[in-house]
Amino acid sequence: MSVESSVAYQNKDIAMKYLEEHLENKTFAVYGVDVPKIVKVLPTNLPIIEANELRMDNLFLLEDGSVALVDYESTYVDENKIKYLNYIVRVLKRIMSQNHQFVKIRMVVIYTADIERNQTRARLDAGCLQFQLEEAFLRELDSASIEERIRKKIEREETLTPEEQMEFIVLPLTKKGGKAKQSCIRRCFEMVKAIKAEKEQIFLLSGMLVFADKVIKNEDSKEMRCWIMMTKIGRMFEEEKLEYAREQVRAKLKESNKAVARKLFKRGNTLEDVSDIATDLTLDELFELEAEVKKEKK
Repeated sequence: MSVESSVAYQNKDIAMKYLEEHLENKTFAVYGVDVPKIVKVLPTNLPIIEANELRMDNLFLLEDGSVALVDYESTYVDENKIKYLNYIVRVLKRIMSQNHQFVKIRMVVIYTADIERNQTRARLDAGCLQFQLEEAFLRELDSASIEERIRKKIEREETLTPEEQMEFIVLPLTKKGGKAKQSCIRRCFEMVKAIKAEKEQIFLLSGMLVFADKVIKNEDSKEMRCWIMMTKIGRMFEEEKLEYAREQVRAKLKESNKAVARKLFKRGNTLEDVSDIATDLTLDELFELEAEVKKEKK
């Protein structure tokens, strides 16, 4: 993967970083899920069980000490419960390795307007194993009223409440069908442009980029990111991407220098000779490489 494509791959993660700074004390209650307030957004880079498994959407520490795994679905199949079980095992594995104790896990599935309540089964009973999903159906929200209420508040230059901000970032997912979702994304984007409060703007755009990630068109995603870049926080956003690119280049350069140093040690060059050539490697790294080569020769 090239540095350029690696940076592009990080766009959702970077958007999530800025989103999570403003998710504290917000709640999923507006979606119809009765869970405590969010305390902290947790990283989703969990121990891998299957190499081809996709990463979960979101992971949150809640006010009561429980952990909520949140996935967004536009279709329903029973087999998804296996995917959720994998997520749960991975979360428990990490928590046990860090804290040496179990915590309460909530598996929250938020369905887009394409799914109705009677189409799903929230409970899995496999005899020795049972678990219960906490489901939310965005179809049941009064999408048109929410959009109109938020639009009027933005026109009056009023600040959206935390609940309204949470409603806004999933508004495209409350529409049924791809065309309706895309049309709503465009309308929401135009509404955000009219907001004067920069932090609120960035939160809403980042939220849409993260939560509508599976349905948003590439061109819309790029346009939103470009708009973010025009702000002060956006420049920080861009600097984050540039720093990531620099880290990738530095990592590749270091690996290349390690390979050169290893070859030189194999040819019998001294530590002093190698240190003059591989100048970006520390003495500890050189000592370690020299020891590895000596071990291989035995």
